[in-house]
Amino acid sequence: MTALAAPAPPRARRRSAEGRDAWLLVLPALLPVMLFSVYPLVYGVALGFTDAQAGLNAETHFNGLDNYAALAGNELFWNSFKIGLVWAFSVTALQFLASLGLALLLNLDLRLRWLARTLALIPWAMPPVIIAIMWQLMLNPNYGPVNRTLETLGLPSSVNWLGESAIALPVVIVVGVWAGMPQTTITLLAGLQSVPAELNEAAAIDGASTWRRFWHVTLPALRPIVTAITTLDLIWNFNSFALVFVLTAGGPGGTTMLPSLFAYNEAFRYGNFGYAAAMGNVMVVLIGAFLFLYLRAQMRRRHQ
Repeated sequence: MTALAAPAPPRARRRSAEGRDAWLLVLPALLPVMLFSVYPLVYGVALGFTDAQAGLNAETHFNGLDNYAALAGNELFWNSFKIGLVWAFSVTALQFLASLGLALLLNLDLRLRWLARTLALIPWAMPPVIIAIMWQLMLNPNYGPVNRTLETLGLPSSVNWLGESAIALPVVIVVGVWAGMPQTTITLLAGLQSVPAELNEAAAIDGASTWRRFWHVTLPALRPIVTAITTLDLIWNFNSFALVFVLTAGGPGGTTMLPSLFAYNEAFRYGNFGYAAAMGNVMVVLIGAFLFLYLRAQMRRRHQ
């Protein structure tokens, strides 16, 4: 005679019902994410294994790893990848240092602190395209205020900031740092305000200097926030498109050609959608591998 299964205890049944209710509540927000994020990602991965071309009558065929084999020998793409790494690491590092200094300043009990915090948010409220156009006007070699200021100071004033290969990338990096500072600053400022004041007060009583309090008390308390914001900044900066596209479109001579711009040109200028999708897949894998190693190193350091 088969024994009947014992009914689930009331607590387990209640937990199961709560789980179903939670999924039902999350579902309306989850569906748009699946539609606009997951589906394009899966479609892009699949497209990278085809020879998809632009054109109404163009036929798409599965071509296996042909795109990736061609990509392995594409020196222009790998050069753009190197430029993208230089751009992402430079902007992220400089952005973090400048934002940390500004956050420390805004955390002080100063008069009109509210006004300074408001002004610090202005670049964050501006779309990247507007920021790029504004900086294009400021850096214009003929009538831009930057060159006019240099002329007033008696310095060389005919610099083509965005048109000279030797300085275009550093100038674009400066613009990227300026544009991304507000978000990093506000995040670090929130972290600074969450550090217990008692820790700094105890260190000060023990005779620790301002620098030692910052290095041994404040910075360790900020480590989780620093890890999170630098990781996100690396991803966002490496995937930057609009700012650099409007500023230089990858020029002059490809010196500011980020991988996202290279893939855009391949897809929408030359119509090689499958090849461009393969580029995107390679970038996702390489950046994902780097971020995995970076986060793993940070976790190990935290547990030491």
